[in-house]
Amino acid sequence: MDNSTRPAELADYNLVVRWPVQWGDQDAFQHVNNIIYIRWFETARIEYGVRVGLAALMEREQIGPILASITCQFRRPVTYPDTVQIGARVTRLGRSSFSMEHRIYSEAAGAIVAEGDSTIVVFDYRTQKSHAIPDAIRQAIETLEKKSLSSPA
Repeated sequence: MDNSTRPAELADYNLVVRWPVQWGDQDAFQHVNNIIYIRWFETARIEYGVRVGLAALMEREQIGPILASITCQFRRPVTYPDTVQIGARVTRLGRSSFSMEHRIYSEAAGAIVAEGDSTIVVFDYRTQKSHAIPDAIRQAIETLEKKSLSSPA
């Protein structure tokens, strides 16, 4: 997403996905259901993985991301119609896992509506074990984030 259309609340996110709220995202209480926020986090997380090469690695070698944990702090309800901007950024790189922050901005409300954190493990789906983050993926993440994120040894 172009930085010129990005709100200040997402200025320090190098990956932002703009996403329309769907009518069916709402629940009986006439606001977007809580699980949808987690799906929105996933949308940005998957796009992040595509950009840094995790999707291609999964296709080639059956080594890819698996979600270990996720949290969400709901700040405001979202209703249809609206468009959200979903930011995702990596904040820590470990040996085989990394931490990611998520932030959702509502264009209608002009505010952050949810924030969250997740831990993603690079996983070998053949052996069913964690796998060290490949150097090329590590470098691609640090390039996207424009800084070093590796944990000190």
